[in-house]
Amino acid sequence: MRRIRQSQKLKNVRYDVRGPILVEAQRLEAEGHRILKLNIGNPAPFGFEAPDAILQDMVHNLPEAQGYSDSRGIYSARTAVAQYYQSHGLDATVEDVFIGNGVSELITMVLQTFLDDGNEILVPAPDYPLWTGAVTLSGGTPVHYLCDEEDGWAPDLEDIESKITENTHAIVLINPNNPTGAVYSEEVVRAFVDIARRHDLVIFADEIYEKILFNGAVHHHAATFAGDDVLCLTFSGLSKAYRVCGYRSGWVYVSGPRHLAQDFLEGLTLVANMRMCPNVPAQHAIQTALGGYQSIEELIVPGGRFHEQAMLAHRLLNEIPGVSSVEPRGALYCFPRLDPEVYPIEDDQEFVLDLLRAKHLLVTHGTGFNWPRPDHFRLVTLPDVHLLEDAIGRIADFLATVRR
Repeated sequence: MRRIRQSQKLKNVRYDVRGPILVEAQRLEAEGHRILKLNIGNPAPFGFEAPDAILQDMVHNLPEAQGYSDSRGIYSARTAVAQYYQSHGLDATVEDVFIGNGVSELITMVLQTFLDDGNEILVPAPDYPLWTGAVTLSGGTPVHYLCDEEDGWAPDLEDIESKITENTHAIVLINPNNPTGAVYSEEVVRAFVDIARRHDLVIFADEIYEKILFNGAVHHHAATFAGDDVLCLTFSGLSKAYRVCGYRSGWVYVSGPRHLAQDFLEGLTLVANMRMCPNVPAQHAIQTALGGYQSIEELIVPGGRFHEQAMLAHRLLNEIPGVSSVEPRGALYCFPRLDPEVYPIEDDQEFVLDLLRAKHLLVTHGTGFNWPRPDHFRLVTLPDVHLLEDAIGRIADFLATVRR
């Protein structure tokens, strides 16, 4: 019998957040070891629960959520999303909104609709690796522009300009950023949009962490500056701010010159039709979440768990010799650097595997986020302060064994 092999389309696709290192962690768990998993931004295992109002509304609507909905999403959810962007001064209507099974599904749907083979998409380095993988799987070519660690991980605008070719069709902005925790200033977002305007590029703005901001950081929607002459697709959802990752409840909002994008939007509707519809019960959470009390506030202010844990992780990481970590302004992560002069690491995946085996602690290596050098790793800041102290203590102990 012939061997059944995976498609060649997967040849350059990777998603190391759940890759071989997680497989090794599961093997160790099967042997009876307890693994502290700091590889995925999933609030539920660390004691974060959805607001009661969202749970109650979903339960209330279950009897009416048994059939398919409109393939773009239920009207009340799309209306709530449109009104949310209207409240931020944007020209949004129900027709501009598609609901999806999380932002991840929508990224894949949009790229499948948008890309022809070989089209180039500018993607940040480091990035959330789904973007690179989904571009590749959709037949496109991801081209990585650098973010500048010395400038708070802001996009390197000169590097972006240098990588635009006649085949570049779009550019991705992840703000607040995963994995770095950066939140971009108005000046940076405006300059980013200006590049897209000058080169006639579509903007894909991944803003899923827009409500998780620390110490006075302000989030600026890319669509605000894109105006009427730059097509901007803004991705967001409930997973992180409302602690309902498992509901898979996200959306994409289309703004800008929609009249020039009618063919693309017809294609996106076709792709939406092919998946029938998003998960209907979870859609009923959207109106309640966006129209109600913003429960995230108590978590992101000083004294709140998200804030205190992020700041503690930042401080403890910087206390380790040869480790430096830019203070996160938002999101749920730190992306520390290991000084190559102190830690001669040539393969960062092997480094995190060795850390896992030695200390039963699971993090993600920096090259898994398409960072070009093996000198970073990502740490999730969701555990409470005692667990974080323990986790970073394990990292410090392990690094002491590999220090030059």
